[in-house]
Amino acid sequence: MAKELPDVMKAFYGLSRTSSTSGALDAKTKELMALAIGVATHCDGCIAFHTRAALQAGASREEIVETLGVTVMMGGGPSLMYAAHVMEAIEEFEQQG
Repeated sequence: MAKELPDVMKAFYGLSRTSSTSGALDAKTKELMALAIGVATHCDGCIAFHTRAALQAGASREEIVETLGVTVMMGGGPSLMYAAHVMEAIEEFEQQG
């Protein structure tokens, strides 16, 4: 996409970087929010990206699991199915080190 739409992708990456930077909310909280939205919207790519980013931002497994609980409460059964993808991603990232 960056090759075909360089201006769009540059703007998107800028938005992503700016909105993820710590401010009133820290980066970890923002990543947990992004992960919850990724699960609720059934975006596998978002789940993988934001699970790793949340872990890198210092989120614990317990914090991620509690985030998934709120996501399931808000998104119901479909969110529960995608929450399982997060758990799989955590396992994979923990095995990688």
